[in-house]
Amino acid sequence: MSDRTRVVIVDDHPLFREGVAHTLVAEPDLEVVGQGVTAEDALHLARDLLPEIILLDIAMPGGGLNAAQTIATACPVTKIVMLTVSEEEEDVLAALKAGARAYILKGVSARELVSILRAVAVGEVYVSPKLAGRLLLEMTGAWPESHHSTGLLVDLTERERQILEQVADGCSNKEIGHRLHLSEKTVKHYMTNILQKLQVRNRVEAALLAQRAGRLEHKVRSAP
Repeated sequence: MSDRTRVVIVDDHPLFREGVAHTLVAEPDLEVVGQGVTAEDALHLARDLLPEIILLDIAMPGGGLNAAQTIATACPVTKIVMLTVSEEEEDVLAALKAGARAYILKGVSARELVSILRAVAVGEVYVSPKLAGRLLLEMTGAWPESHHSTGLLVDLTERERQILEQVADGCSNKEIGHRLHLSEKTVKHYMTNILQKLQVRNRVEAALLAQRAGRLEHKVRSAP
C-alpha cells in the first residue's frame, strides 16, 4: 500500500489524538505512521518518518507553531496541518507564516477532516471557512499597495476571474469544479495560472488579493 498518504498526529490530548487516528486508519488511502505529544516528539517523528502530512496542535507542550517552523525547515517534503481550537487570527497568520499548509478547527467533522487532508496531500492550502472571512477582512486593509487590483486582475480571463471569486469564498478545487462544471484537474490548471499572474504563492494569498480588489472597486463605485 505504498500509495497511501502517510500521516503523523501530534496532540497532548490522548482521547482526541486516538479519535483522529481511528478516523484516518479507516480510510484506504490514509495511513497513521506515528503519534506524539510534544513539539519535540513532532520534530523527531517528522525527521525519522518523513510523513506526507503531520497534524499539530498549537497549544501542545513546546508549542505547535515552534514545531511547525522547525519542521518546515528540516522536512520540507512534509505538509504541516494545524488542528486546533484556537480561532485567533494571529495564530492563523503565524501558522501560515511558519509553513503550515492548512489550519483546521477541532470542531471539524471526521468526513471534512479526511477531505481536507486529501486536498492538502495534492498541494492545496486550506483555512477553515469559519476563520476565512474574518482573516480576509483583517488582512486586506494591510495588503501592500503594490498589489493593486487593477494592475494584477486585469490580466485574468473571465474564467480565471470566476474561479478566483470561488477561491475567495473558501471553495476547494473540487467544489469550484462542481459549481462551474469543470474537472478538478482543469481547475487546478487554472489555479496554477492564476497564482503566476497574481504573483502570489498560494490560494490563501490569492483570496486575500481578490477580497482587497473587491473592496477597492466598491470604494471607487461609491465615490461621489
